[in-house]
Amino acid sequence: MKWRRSSIARVLALALAAAAFFPALGGDPTNHWAYRPIVRPAVPAADAPSGNPIDAFVRARLGSRGLSPAPGADRRTLVRRVFLDLVGLPPSPEESDAFVADDRPDAFGELVDRLLASPRHGERWARHWIDAAHFAETHGHDQDRIRTHAWPYRDYLVGAFNDDKPYDRFVREQVAGDVLYPDDPAATVALGFLASGPWDESSLRDIREDTVDRQIGRYLDRDDVVTTVMQTFASITVQCARCHDHKFDPIPQRDYYALQAVFAGVDRADRAWDADPAVHRKRQELFALRRRLGRGDPSLVLSAQSKREATEWIRATGARPISWRVFGPRTFVSTGGATLALNEDGSVSSAGKRPDRDTTTFSGPPALDEITAVRLEVLPDDALPKHGPGRNENGNFHLSEFQLLIFEPGVAKARVVELANPTSDFDQDGWGIARALDGDEKTAWGIHPREGEAHEAIFELKAPLRAAAGSTLVFVLKQLHGDGHVIGRARLSVTDAPLPIRILPPVIREAVAVDAGQRTDAQWTALARHVVGGSIEKDLAALPAPSMVYAAAADFEPDGGLKPSGAPRMVRVLHRGDIGKPREDASPGALGCVAALPSRFEVDPGAEEGARRAALADWLSDRENPLVWRSIVNRVWRLHFGRGLVETPNDFGKMGDAPSHPELLDWLAAWFRDDAHGSLKQLHRLIVTSATYRQRCVAEDPHGVAAIDPDNRLLSHMNRARLDAEQVRDGILQASGRLDLRMGGPGDRQFDLQPGIHVTPRVDYTKFDVDADAGRRRGIYRFLFRTLPDPFMDALDCPAGDQLTPVRGAGVTVQQALALWNDVFVTRHAEHLARRIEGERAGPEARIARAFELLLQRPPTSAESTEFVGYANRHGLANGCRLLLNSNEFMFVN
Repeated sequence: MKWRRSSIARVLALALAAAAFFPALGGDPTNHWAYRPIVRPAVPAADAPSGNPIDAFVRARLGSRGLSPAPGADRRTLVRRVFLDLVGLPPSPEESDAFVADDRPDAFGELVDRLLASPRHGERWARHWIDAAHFAETHGHDQDRIRTHAWPYRDYLVGAFNDDKPYDRFVREQVAGDVLYPDDPAATVALGFLASGPWDESSLRDIREDTVDRQIGRYLDRDDVVTTVMQTFASITVQCARCHDHKFDPIPQRDYYALQAVFAGVDRADRAWDADPAVHRKRQELFALRRRLGRGDPSLVLSAQSKREATEWIRATGARPISWRVFGPRTFVSTGGATLALNEDGSVSSAGKRPDRDTTTFSGPPALDEITAVRLEVLPDDALPKHGPGRNENGNFHLSEFQLLIFEPGVAKARVVELANPTSDFDQDGWGIARALDGDEKTAWGIHPREGEAHEAIFELKAPLRAAAGSTLVFVLKQLHGDGHVIGRARLSVTDAPLPIRILPPVIREAVAVDAGQRTDAQWTALARHVVGGSIEKDLAALPAPSMVYAAAADFEPDGGLKPSGAPRMVRVLHRGDIGKPREDASPGALGCVAALPSRFEVDPGAEEGARRAALADWLSDRENPLVWRSIVNRVWRLHFGRGLVETPNDFGKMGDAPSHPELLDWLAAWFRDDAHGSLKQLHRLIVTSATYRQRCVAEDPHGVAAIDPDNRLLSHMNRARLDAEQVRDGILQASGRLDLRMGGPGDRQFDLQPGIHVTPRVDYTKFDVDADAGRRRGIYRFLFRTLPDPFMDALDCPAGDQLTPVRGAGVTVQQALALWNDVFVTRHAEHLARRIEGERAGPEARIARAFELLLQRPPTSAESTEFVGYANRHGLANGCRLLLNSNEFMFVN
């Protein structure tokens, strides 16, 4: 769906109407529990034999309501539970049997440590995080274009969780890693977080910069970034203050736009990074220098060093005249059917039929004994549209490729003369002269909007050409963009002047002509940009080719209408969220309701945009920020128990849920921050080794619990959990022996597009060639279009509500039951599983026993064995395996 003014107006009208019915709540809003400082409470003196503080808090709360904790789960149940929670895969039969047989007191703790050290742990918990970040490898919206370089961010997450990166650094890297840790390549990749959500390519790339819709698109895009950052890290709904002050929480509209101002200088784009820290550091230093040059930083462009470099460049090359000899072609041909004519000045005009595409060739003897460079001039002419120099209606042209060949006496085949270092007097945005030498016929050099003028391009020869007598030069000008973008009048010249040879812009020629002592600051600035900028580009070209990551970026290659802003864009507080009613300028900041921290950032107005993001990263990761530390321990708790201590993980405000165990929440937040130093693995270990986590799923007094705590908020027993979609899929692949545990790299596609199919949200899955055996890596590495969810996985996650939450206590829906029984993935891998079992075991009883072991991590009872052997004899072992895959025991964690 495209957001336009009409749809925005409808949304805003609904929001304002709702606001009239829900006035702000009374009382001091800043005294709400979530905004108060974290005060570490004393651990209750409850009966907790485990010695785990979690159990002391939980049992004290149970005791206050007259409830008792349930006994511990049996060892086979416990090993399956902790495997699925920590690594997302069930244990193998051998792993399950080994733990059941190990009665040492520290056996469970050792198992937990082993799982936390497994590379599978990072994959499982990165899966949770990319759901929070709304990560996908396509843009979404109407075009849903593939993000070729999105995957490095996913791999960053896997590594961060496996390496147990301290949480404060984890936060800081994902908001401003490029600024705070410039020498760490991974910190740049981490900025993929800010670009993970959907992106409206139509509004933010394909329409004009000066349109209202473009500005609306920017505000909405920043809204997505602000919402994701603040809900994920701080569990707060700042987006509710977009059109008016928040109706329930102490978040004024000015705070919301202050957060938008933080991200006013970045876009979502492919940005360069290098795995080698030394190369990464060098490239980022050159990029920073280039940005300073672009801003005209006086400390750089007017420095003594820059002036010395400019003076030396002028002495060496800047004032040297270049003598050009016109190349007079003897033959000239248009493959598109245009009529070519040679003019007195040596130029060739194109008239008559205007081809849609054309390739013109100019042949003749070399004009010089030695040639070091070639010049192409495209000239205006009154006979051309808009005076040319192109034949398109607007006077433009597109030169796709420029080539030079030589036919030498006695040699039947032409030799390619290699060209390099192209320069031009003017480049159309995104259509630079370098594209005429890049070997890609889909790119080209253009000169819009400078039609009606003469332009020139110079191509150096990689090695001087000394042609033998009788040789013929052939210049090939490919103009393949289409729509009549062909050259109307062109002239070729050659020179034997020593290299380098560059086209000097008029401002540089003027500066060169002035004595050094008489040059103005503007002229020195122009010279610095030309000379120092050339040096920077040369140094960048000498580096290895960079890797790319789709991330928040202020310095990137333009993509159509998407271009770097150069400086943070102006953000205004919009009255009622209306783009047509801007009020005061917004300055970068955060939330005033966190009293311990400043709500506005002291950032130099002339500083690079990264300073704003660094200030927000500091604000979020500050030890005095109560929202962030409470938020993360609540999220981890929720993923282990199926329900958070606060049941609304994205909303700690007044419309969210109150903590079921407020003292435990604050104790965990303080312990995680101060004792564990932000170690998520220590937090996992503390939680899963608690007696509370290790309880069985049946309460000690079911009737009493049902009357007092029907939702089990007080945790008198463990909640039963349904497997999520990735656990089902990966578990099936593991059981069938076909799970591919290779890590990292681009996502695996389960289908290939047939030729001619354009991907849109309206594409039918019947037009895909679906391969149930493809994409056998873990679910986190699967490629999916944002607008085309996998129906099987979608069914298994429904009705999960929040995808960050395992569904505790929920049953299997009709949609899920039908998918589990009928989907081609299940039937195909049930066949693979049957073939695996038949290769490992002989006899029906042994094969059924193996199926139970692989899928349920236990042997069958005698009655189960008899019944399943009979079923398999009648319907086949594959169908017997499919029956087990549809069992509650496979689909649920007890």
